[in-house]
Amino acid sequence: MQLIDDTTINQLADEARQSPRRRAIKRYHEHEEPVQRMLNALCDDSYVQPHCHRDPDKVELFLAVQGRLLVLIFDDAGEVARSAVLDADGPVRGVDIPPRTWHALLALTPVAIALEIIQGPYEATTHKRFATWAPVDPQAGLAWMRAKRDQVLTQG
Repeated sequence: MQLIDDTTINQLADEARQSPRRRAIKRYHEHEEPVQRMLNALCDDSYVQPHCHRDPDKVELFLAVQGRLLVLIFDDAGEVARSAVLDADGPVRGVDIPPRTWHALLALTPVAIALEIIQGPYEATTHKRFATWAPVDPQAGLAWMRAKRDQVLTQG
């Protein structure tokens, strides 16, 4: 049995703060398992490039464990189609993302942690497809994502 406790969460948040990518993962699975389970910690200055899971199709679930995250769903042209703020204190705590859906996350608190569950097994070459319309460079991508965040949050 592996616990998801305050010690684990605090250690993972510290790892994310110290990471050059400003994020960290605590895996509860092996790559070959059919269900991938992990805690995913993101600092508010970490860029998650928009991507989707297809070929093979994979469903992905995020549940806020600490802090707040913005989940952005994009159309095929890179425009925000939907969004949700996940908050460990509610009212919205999680989201289930269907396969072939362009999406990205952005922490709204200094560090946010989500439980992530996605179909496996993990294969690096096929796990995700990155959107060609989104910046690749982390600094440019973060600025782009923050502009999307501001647009979504000001629209209510």
